[in-house]
Amino acid sequence: MRKIEFAEGEYYHVYNRGVEKRDVFMSEADRWRFQVLLYLLNGTKPIVFRDVKSAPLYKVEKGDPRVAIGAYCLMSNHFHLLLREVKEGGISEFMQKLTTAYTMHFNKKNSRVGSLFQGTFKAEHVDKDEYLKYLYAYIHLNPVKLIDPGWKENGIRDREAAKAYLEKYRWSSYPDYLGRSREESAILNPSAFPEYFTEPGDFEAYVDDWLMFKQENEEAWGNPPPESPKRGFAIEDGDLDDPDREPVGAFGKEFKEVLRPDAVSRQ
Repeated sequence: MRKIEFAEGEYYHVYNRGVEKRDVFMSEADRWRFQVLLYLLNGTKPIVFRDVKSAPLYKVEKGDPRVAIGAYCLMSNHFHLLLREVKEGGISEFMQKLTTAYTMHFNKKNSRVGSLFQGTFKAEHVDKDEYLKYLYAYIHLNPVKLIDPGWKENGIRDREAAKAYLEKYRWSSYPDYLGRSREESAILNPSAFPEYFTEPGDFEAYVDDWLMFKQENEEAWGNPPPESPKRGFAIEDGDLDDPDREPVGAFGKEFKEVLRPDAVSRQ
């Protein structure tokens, strides 16, 4: 039984992983399929995939959106979405259609049957402004672990290499927030989210700030640092298994909600 109720106008971090932690995206074609479904299934108009698969996304009429998508990232065995409920029941309807359609595609392609994802999708209510902004960094920094698995615990080894990798990683909305012109930008509904990044370079600088979090604080405060001047929330991979687990620090340190006095509650 899900402990949170979705409400119109509210923001949610939605995520899930493969059953038994298996890979759910085994090729670029799989990632492309899921990415396209993020757009095609976010609407009230029925879509037959074979009728539109060769058309540019922005030219496909899909009706009114069920949710607003603020950010996303696809990893080999899991995905992250930042969503806003824009119609009653929209998130549940969208996620049911998305995971069912992708599972049918994956099972047919790989001659398998049964569930692909680990139970019902997980969701966290994003009820504080600082938490919402932080998720733009958390979600988009996921691919860094593919080239530097221990970066959160040990600090980033090569900052420029990590940034270059993120820029080339097609399976997230990171390139869209850098201002790259690409078809996949149609997936996002940025106007439904706060304007955190209003000037060119704001988004990249914010994500880079979190990328360098450990190194900067150890240099300033020693190891481990005291209460960090950069405060926020994090959801670690373990939370994909247990949606009721308390969030843990971005670099493995347990913590409870720590907010600046000026942090704005979204409740």
